[in-house]
Amino acid sequence: MRGRFLGLLCCILFFSGLLSCQAQGIMQLPDKQSVVVGEPLRLEFPAPLQKTLKPQFIRNENLTAACPIATEPGQYQIRLSLFGIIPVRDVLVSVVPQVMVIPGGQSIGVLIHSQGLIVAGHSTVLDQSGNHVNPSEALQEGDVILKINDEVLQSEGQFREAVAEAGAAGKPLTMEVKRGDRTFVASVNPVFCRDTLSYQVGLLIRNGMAGIGTLTFYEPKSMIYGALGHMVTDSDSTRPVEISDGQIINADVQSIHRGKRGQPGEKIGLLPGDKKVSGTITKNSRQGIFGDLKNVFSKDTYAEPIPVAMVNQIHEGQAEMLTVIEDNKVEKFAIEIIKINPLARHDGKAMVIKVTDQRLLEKTGGIVQGMSGSPIIQDNRLIGAVTHVFVNDPAKGYGIPAEWMIEESGLQNKYDRIVEQPAA
Repeated sequence: MRGRFLGLLCCILFFSGLLSCQAQGIMQLPDKQSVVVGEPLRLEFPAPLQKTLKPQFIRNENLTAACPIATEPGQYQIRLSLFGIIPVRDVLVSVVPQVMVIPGGQSIGVLIHSQGLIVAGHSTVLDQSGNHVNPSEALQEGDVILKINDEVLQSEGQFREAVAEAGAAGKPLTMEVKRGDRTFVASVNPVFCRDTLSYQVGLLIRNGMAGIGTLTFYEPKSMIYGALGHMVTDSDSTRPVEISDGQIINADVQSIHRGKRGQPGEKIGLLPGDKKVSGTITKNSRQGIFGDLKNVFSKDTYAEPIPVAMVNQIHEGQAEMLTVIEDNKVEKFAIEIIKINPLARHDGKAMVIKVTDQRLLEKTGGIVQGMSGSPIIQDNRLIGAVTHVFVNDPAKGYGIPAEWMIEESGLQNKYDRIVEQPAA
């Protein structure tokens, strides 16, 4: 009797351990996947699940890894079951048209005007009694002043005029301020400054910013583009910048500060004096900046569109990165995809990449600031964009799948109409 009990206990412990391993593997599976019309859906399972996890349509049609699930756009539910018996997860599969884009790689200047004025810092005011005071101590770096005395703020000049008028009248300023997702009202009393002989509130403010990045792609019919692969944030507070308007322009790479361990490098770019607009910025999101191109960039590497890969089509191994390091020429450089994590959706770090191109390593040390948005090509598909560099190993960095950038741009939803338009 005791032997039977021990045997039963061992069996229970064995199957509990097995199911625990299965559960850990199941938690790594995405609950959504996309597939291009006519392409087979390859459900990639972790090794412990490959023999035990069985996929089936909800309507009980069998599905095999080599079987295309649809010949036209739509959505399907696939149920995953252990041993074909125990349901463990439903996966929503979206069948989408094949989007074709022209990869970028060109360096761009990013010019953004924020909604309201961004608080960049504080400066004490020397009052008439000789005391250093901070009238705006309730505000923090990164706060956005949306209105002042119920008027929408559009410029720094407007802000200074309001401060001067309120100070001369001996009245407080009423500011509508946004901090993260919260909006509140702050009352600030301007102080007459002995140094400047004017009324001040002790705030350093700005209404825009400029930087260097890389164009990822554009669709030649709609002229919709995507760039950077990550959100533009305020340099002082790292908070997201809500844009009122913005532009991208051509940028000339003058030199490169080589990266090294603990000290990321950067592209040193020059924005042309005429600042001829190449495109507008209509969205600033975690997946990058998006908008409409006004002028086509030079086609250094790809004159014709190439397919955009779905996440499940990306694989570890060799790939290429497109970017500019000299003479404003887009070039191809060898890299390696060393890890794919499709669950890391919101931080732009779904792929870990490594630069293997010796010339690029010698010139830049690997990935440098200003390469954000550099397209990644694998199997003649656009699979993603470079987003971050490892500070302690500049040869490595992160990338975002191109599928997510296409989805965020709105191009996927518009593509059916785009491809149906007759040629001019």
